[in-house]
Amino acid sequence: MILKIWATVTFLLGAGCVFANDGDYAVDKIPGALLKNAHVVKRMEDIRFEVLDLGKSRLYHKYALTILNENGDKYAMEVVGYDKLREFKSMEGNLYDANGKKIRSLKKSEIKDLSATDDISLMDDNRIKVHGFFHRLYPYTVEYETVVQFNCTYFFPLWDPVDNEKIAVMQSAITVVAPADFPVRYKAFNYTGEPEIKTEKGNKVYHWEIKDFEPIELEYAYPAWDYLVPMVYLAPAKFEIEKYQGDMSTWKGLGKFIYTLNQGRDKLPENIKQVVHQLADPVSDPKEKIARLYNYMQQNTRYISIQLGIGGLQPFDAAYVAARKYGDCKALSNYMYSLLKEAGIKSYYTLVKSGEGKNYFREDFPSDQFNHIILCVPLQKDTVWLECTSQTAPAGYLSGFTSNRPVLLVDEDGGKLVKTPHYGIDQNLQIRTASGQINDEGLLTININTRYRAMQQDDLHFLVNGYSHEKQLEYLKRGIDLPHYDVVKFEYKETKSALPVINEILDLTALNYASITGKRLFITPNIISRSSSKLKPDDKRKYPVSLNYEYRDIDTAVIEIPSGYTVENMPAPIKIESKFGKYSASVNVQADKIIYYRSIEKFSGQFPPSDYNDLVKFFDQIYKADRSRVVLVKKEG
Repeated sequence: MILKIWATVTFLLGAGCVFANDGDYAVDKIPGALLKNAHVVKRMEDIRFEVLDLGKSRLYHKYALTILNENGDKYAMEVVGYDKLREFKSMEGNLYDANGKKIRSLKKSEIKDLSATDDISLMDDNRIKVHGFFHRLYPYTVEYETVVQFNCTYFFPLWDPVDNEKIAVMQSAITVVAPADFPVRYKAFNYTGEPEIKTEKGNKVYHWEIKDFEPIELEYAYPAWDYLVPMVYLAPAKFEIEKYQGDMSTWKGLGKFIYTLNQGRDKLPENIKQVVHQLADPVSDPKEKIARLYNYMQQNTRYISIQLGIGGLQPFDAAYVAARKYGDCKALSNYMYSLLKEAGIKSYYTLVKSGEGKNYFREDFPSDQFNHIILCVPLQKDTVWLECTSQTAPAGYLSGFTSNRPVLLVDEDGGKLVKTPHYGIDQNLQIRTASGQINDEGLLTININTRYRAMQQDDLHFLVNGYSHEKQLEYLKRGIDLPHYDVVKFEYKETKSALPVINEILDLTALNYASITGKRLFITPNIISRSSSKLKPDDKRKYPVSLNYEYRDIDTAVIEIPSGYTVENMPAPIKIESKFGKYSASVNVQADKIIYYRSIEKFSGQFPPSDYNDLVKFFDQIYKADRSRVVLVKKEG
């Protein structure tokens, strides 16, 4: 069987590896519709992925990109990763001018071999082969051809022919070749029809192709990328990686494979076992036990990326972490799992697609779509989630990095998809109170106390715990929209809980905050909570409006004004309600004091394109209301 497959591979590669003749890549051959609003045009792409046997596969990739301007230069560099499981075979390339005439070919000596280790990685075996032609006479075309062999069948490529916005595609295709008895699983998005499937010399051949795809211009609040462009997810059913075999045709099967990798890696040294019992045994509340052990783990370990071991899938064991006091997300989560197990508390090693991953996760296509590990601790009436890579996060809180998305719980019975907590409008709160005074010259002196909760405090949490006082001040000033102001004092106080809170206490002065014209004093009572969101109307909106973050802000300000002034004009109370949120604001003047109240709620959800201009109107109304002014006039005599 292997010989037959290699014969097929040789035929396929031989048929697809002929470079373009001079003139084939002339820019005048690109249809005008593909040039409009494009930075790059993909002239051709041929991807071939061959399964050679249960433990080996090969990826061939040939493509040509015409770079139209400097915004496309970043796509003209070829980067190929390799490691213990990925064997780099070859890279070839050519550079063409605007007329399609070849300028020169890539020399092997020009290919750089670099470590792919980043600043937070202690050790891994990831390396990259890199080349760029660095041509700056536009337009120009680069053509690359690479071959990589995988010593496993766990990883299948993703076909995403449209890499980003403002990239047009003349032609792109992917072909998957596998033995007839090796099931290839796939899930297509925005692809018309089914793939071409045929049998060829004992192999099954799958083929997808698109032509003349016009460039996309991203719109505000655009939906998930695979809603916009053609894309095909690929995965095996059965697979092998470093002599481990598994089945990912179901979430249960994938979880069972991960559990097998982790078996026997939860053994703690005796001294750590004693610490566990010293911390956990004196308390009866399971949540308190978890918090104590989590705090111990945070204080005695640190996060370092480690990608070694069965393709970065298998964690270092608990004894390794205990001895060296560091680990990656896998190792630290496994270590925390081991600490809890010693205390008699069951937990689940949990796979998650972090970051923006919640918008790109396919629950109906079991496959390894994950990039991070956390821990789930189910209790009788509650569930505690633990982010084990953080040395500062409170037990039980998942930030926007991993909240509100499907995750795979792993145990001896296999894997099970569940969802992490969703932090909504009642949790994501910002409550701001301000108290100050304005003098006769328009100088504002103000104390502002802001309470941020849940996802509203996420960015501040990293700032408070990771940056100096000076850097915190820089960040703070970027968020203050006042002319001629000075931060007199500021501080942050953090309350750690399942819904963490950060209090920001700020004293500032602002020259000419109130403008004076003759006898009149003009004051904007919304001091630092003004919305900056303004959108342009668009009657040709193409895509749904996707709003992923919901929150509530409440502001109260009391501002003393100079004596001897009366109200000449005051904004009427305003109340706005829409499908996107709610807004209300009111101003009163009582006994030389301006009392200002503001409340805003932003909803999440997906809305049809026809609703976009309603969102524009909603934002515009808030923008104007936030800048409403009180006009005071000095009394005669």
